[in-house]
Amino acid sequence: MDLWDPLKDFDFPTPAPFPQLSRENSAFVNTRVDWKETPNAHVFKADLPGLKKEEVKVEIEDDRVLQISGERHVEKEDKSDTWHRVERSSGKFSRRFRLPENVKMDDVKASMENGVLTVTVPKVEMKKAEIKSVEISG
Repeated sequence: MDLWDPLKDFDFPTPAPFPQLSRENSAFVNTRVDWKETPNAHVFKADLPGLKKEEVKVEIEDDRVLQISGERHVEKEDKSDTWHRVERSSGKFSRRFRLPENVKMDDVKASMENGVLTVTVPKVEMKKAEIKSVEISG
């Protein structure tokens, strides 16, 4: 089924510091990431279909910022091919998340399976408040 996009031919202005967003770099905008918090960790899941783990970078900056980035390359064209539709996006993508203070930045784990990147950021064990009885003299 071919859906009509009434806005596809309009050239919308973008703020000056950003280059015109084109269909080629729409991967940057469309990278979907879920973030859930469990009792033991913060878990991020990113849908990255068609990418290999070598094409993806997971980085943690000192100020507790998790960055997931990468690039999907354009498929090589053969001059004898006739393209009828190009819908798969290509280009660079980057997503950044500020992590809370209760994380162990040195124990971050990442894995990729079936086009889904999972990043697990363990939480610091919070000590439960110790209650100590104080004897009242007198």
